[in-house]
Amino acid sequence: MFSEKANRIFQKVIETYHIEDSVDQPFTNPYNNEDELIEHLLYRKCWIDTVQWHYEDIIRDPNIDPVAALSLKRQIDASNQDRTDTVEYIDSYFLEKYRDVVPSENATINTESPAWGIDRLSILALKIYHMDEEASRTDASPEHIAACKAKLDVLLEQRVDLSSAIDQLLDDISKGKKYMKVYKQMKMYNDDEMNPVLRNQK
Repeated sequence: MFSEKANRIFQKVIETYHIEDSVDQPFTNPYNNEDELIEHLLYRKCWIDTVQWHYEDIIRDPNIDPVAALSLKRQIDASNQDRTDTVEYIDSYFLEKYRDVVPSENATINTESPAWGIDRLSILALKIYHMDEEASRTDASPEHIAACKAKLDVLLEQRVDLSSAIDQLLDDISKGKKYMKVYKQMKMYNDDEMNPVLRNQK
């Protein structure tokens, strides 16, 4: 199943990141062969999410220097754009993969594309990893640990359900029961022609 591969790669990314556990560490993608395009994209997608997860932790430091916070906010904006671009690359992969499938007469469109479901699966992998950390702390209260274990159980169940839904969607697309129609996100705030603040700086 596709979701098994995705979840395995996401786990590998998160574990690799936490060896050094630094947002400034260099990124190396182990999937670079021609026949590993989707693996390459999945690995990159989760790495972006993992770094941004820790950006979000850092920027919430109440004692952060304002200049450093502004710089980090711009890094987060750039990361969000990179994340969106990578999701669209993943959808392009599926569009190419299923380009010869003829949708059935009764085929329907899904509420989200496969890649946006995969985006949620990547974020879910991060939630599970960090909730497991919280549930395993030895310096926290029994109440905190119990609450985190209960939340972890919900997250694990959610991963099973989301994985199943993604696999079902891909199977339906491959059989013509569903069809893909991808809309670009068209983010406006990074565009110096569409963001009036940026436009006025010209």
